[in-house]
Amino acid sequence: MDRLLALDMVRVTEAAALAAARLMGRGDEKAADAAAVNAMREEFNRSDIHGRVVIGEGERDEAPMLFIGEEVGKRSPTSIRCDIALDPLEGTTLTAHGDNNALAVLAIAEPGNLLHAPDTYMNKIAVGSECADVIDLAASPTDNLMRVAERLGRRISEVTAIILDRPRHEELIAEVRDAGARIRLIRDGDVSGAIAAAVPGNAIDILLGTGGAPEGVLAAAALKALGGGMQAQMVWRSEEERSRAVEMGLTDPDRTFGLEDLVKGDCVFVASGVTNGDFLQGVKFTAQAARTHSVVMRSESGTVRWMET
Repeated sequence: MDRLLALDMVRVTEAAALAAARLMGRGDEKAADAAAVNAMREEFNRSDIHGRVVIGEGERDEAPMLFIGEEVGKRSPTSIRCDIALDPLEGTTLTAHGDNNALAVLAIAEPGNLLHAPDTYMNKIAVGSECADVIDLAASPTDNLMRVAERLGRRISEVTAIILDRPRHEELIAEVRDAGARIRLIRDGDVSGAIAAAVPGNAIDILLGTGGAPEGVLAAAALKALGGGMQAQMVWRSEEERSRAVEMGLTDPDRTFGLEDLVKGDCVFVASGVTNGDFLQGVKFTAQAARTHSVVMRSESGTVRWMET
């Protein structure tokens, strides 16, 4: 990937963040999401790329813009070809309620290097670089927590797991509590949750639980740049959904995916804060300007750039 393209992509997430932030706390999830989608698409089409959306707002009949398979950018003969995973507003509910950790997010890679994840659920485990080689999705949550504690040289009571606060996670939460670990429950935004587990100095050590498969690929792009570790497995809601994934090219739909299976080769991850969060500040408006806070990560160089604009 052209390293200058990474900086161009910041303008794309900035535009989405600015548009969504104007609707923060208004209680309208659909309006906030639509504003972010429209702004992101317009900014993409100013960029000298020929991009294909492989993870987007849904399929064409579900999403009028930024749907899976849509092509964006100037699309000239000399434009850079790339695959794109995106979430114009990761945390629609968070934005509508004025809560923390809403982001505008995208990842880009060379064609064919991002897993074409269907819009289903994915069981995930994610950690930072120190623990990347000790996690095992096939092991129990308790076993993984013990492995992380041992690697970090801590008691298990000093390890913190981040988990989406959902009814489906009742048993997981109970097991983590029984193991003696600390828990941070989040209402939404498991991309930011996975990143929180991998950013050095954060108070989060491991992400556990089931979230969106598209968000899993986006998180994997960030974790690859940060040197973190991740494993994931699809959770099918029906046989029809599983068959549809096979049609999309997922030849072994029940396998456990490692980081390199989710994102191959060089990739770039970009995010801009919509609301204040653990690692990005939200958009701040003044009488004459707006200030955004973004991060740009590139896996090939391991570079992480924090940007205020």
